[in-house]
Amino acid sequence: MSVAEVSVAGHFGELLQGRLGASGPLALITLPCPALLVRATAEGTAASHRPRQFTLHQPGARALTRSEAARFLRALDLPLRGRFTLRLDMPPGGGAGASTAARVALARAAGEYDPARIAHACRITEGASDPLMLPRPERLLWASREGRILAALPPLPRLQVLGGFFGPGQRTDPQDLDFPDISDLVARWPDACAKGAAAVAALASLSAARTLAQRGPNPDPTAALAARHGALGWAIAHTGAARALLFAPGKVPAGARADLRRAGFSRITTFLIGGN
Repeated sequence: MSVAEVSVAGHFGELLQGRLGASGPLALITLPCPALLVRATAEGTAASHRPRQFTLHQPGARALTRSEAARFLRALDLPLRGRFTLRLDMPPGGGAGASTAARVALARAAGEYDPARIAHACRITEGASDPLMLPRPERLLWASREGRILAALPPLPRLQVLGGFFGPGQRTDPQDLDFPDISDLVARWPDACAKGAAAVAALASLSAARTLAQRGPNPDPTAALAARHGALGWAIAHTGAARALLFAPGKVPAGARADLRRAGFSRITTFLIGGN
């Protein structure tokens, strides 16, 4: 029997997200998250084996319906056969990239690895996507509603992220462009990466604060938690429930995790990003 197994990392919201000018595209810089994965397996997909009817099994959280998965595979010109299983570490609608990561994992389990083809299929079937099909997605300015790279960016400085999910999930509406202008933050991003973690965290905090002021929810405890625990800054899923405190590596206080839990955060996790 033909069996393929792959995993795709999600993200933890965005370091920046907003419009590039009042009528410009919606752009983002993703906050990569190696701690949250979508795992996909496929059985009976090879042409040399007896074809199996296309089925989709999702124990636990469900990122895609069967019809959404079938439409995505058709967009990639892949045959609808085999038994696919998707397992998610993150909640759908949490702002951790579950929908895009599930599609990328499904494509790779079915044998398609070309990032450009996967990005195109995500755009036409999802309407809004994260750049999780691309290597080093945090080094890209990504037009999420158009599925294209706007600019290449420098590497991130090393950061330790402590975060969780606060409040209800919210699935992305591809027609929603009601975000603040971040063209000034994008212009400052390369210099911030050169200056180091504190400068990057400061810009991420500005982007998060602008979105919360314009879109809510309010009140949101993330900024206060960051200040209380001496974080360099904070970041959010600009659509969704993911919230992150940004620290220099090894500087997360011992009581910070428990404090996030008391504030109502769930599924608390920590991981390192950048520096390579």
